[in-house]
Amino acid sequence: MSDLPRRLGLAGLLGVALALPLVLQDFWLQLGLFVMATAIGAVGLTLLVGVAGQLSLGHAAFAAIGAYVYVWATSESTDTLAGAGLPAVVGLVLAVAAAALVGFVFSPVASRLRGIYLGLATLGLVFVVRHLLLNLDSWTGGFNGRSVEPFALGGFSFSNKSPDYLAIAGVEFEGLHRLWYLFLVLTLLACWLAGNLRTSRTGRAWANVRDSETAAAAMGVAVARHKASAFIVSSGYAGLAGALLALAYGRLAPDVFTLTVSVDFLVMIVLGGLGSVGGAVVGALFVTALPLVLTQYSGALPFLAAPGSGGLDPATAARLLYGLAIIAVLLFLRGGLAGAFRRLRHRGRAASGAPDDTAAPTPPDPGQPAGPSPSRSKETAR
Repeated sequence: MSDLPRRLGLAGLLGVALALPLVLQDFWLQLGLFVMATAIGAVGLTLLVGVAGQLSLGHAAFAAIGAYVYVWATSESTDTLAGAGLPAVVGLVLAVAAAALVGFVFSPVASRLRGIYLGLATLGLVFVVRHLLLNLDSWTGGFNGRSVEPFALGGFSFSNKSPDYLAIAGVEFEGLHRLWYLFLVLTLLACWLAGNLRTSRTGRAWANVRDSETAAAAMGVAVARHKASAFIVSSGYAGLAGALLALAYGRLAPDVFTLTVSVDFLVMIVLGGLGSVGGAVVGALFVTALPLVLTQYSGALPFLAAPGSGGLDPATAARLLYGLAIIAVLLFLRGGLAGAFRRLRHRGRAASGAPDDTAAPTPPDPGQPAGPSPSRSKETAR
């Protein structure tokens, strides 16, 4: 019975997500696609940083690899651009596999470094990948980028074609409506898999390595192998996020995947709570939606100026709010929004007299020195 309110809440959220395309305008549908795509990338990064305790500043690089591999795989070859002309589903699989493969190649470095040293090593990936995107013209389109083929599955196109008209409950379902449900299914699958990984034997091994590599090695955990596996899984998640971002944008350019994107992913998981799958999704909602909403309504907000006018533009305002939010989380919400939610739930259950068997400890900050942690398993404590 203790999980019944949680399950009812999740079912209610799912029902809302399924019904939203019936009432939302195109701007909000497009915003939802961006949120769901970045949420998948944030979930992968929280597994790496929050659960496995490895800092990465190269998430944007793996997202770029996934995006461009998907575009190459699903596009037809032309006189100037290469393409494989494969089905869209195969393109998604190749995008995830390519990003995971690059993560595998980089994993020996990830298994030998930790903390800021690993962060600096992954930072170099962003600049290397951007250089390749700008110079491999026949594959990436160079500075101008290349267009993205619409997603199709078994003859059904997630665009305004095949069928060219589709209506549900009197609402015409165009490309954005159809993509909404594709993104929703993939986001739910990604979160479900991450939740299972977090509580599996592999996830517990990641947590033990995060808490103390020495203690984990003494327990028989293959530290280097598990650090590498966390990096590979996170890279695959980033590749899927990149492919979905390509579909959401409709056209790719190297400027889509900059170092700022890697920082945004880190902001998402810090605000949501390191190690929390649900927190990563909430953080992605906040970080992705805020600048777009401010831009959409900048004309109605007196403190915002038009971009390029010299005043406080929406993008700058969003960055300032990110900074204030991070400071507030670090000072007052240890464990992020997920930690605050767990504490509120604990207090509610304590006030009602019900046993609190669902509260989970907040994972430690991977930037802090390893030490005794309440989230450590009994085997590690011994």
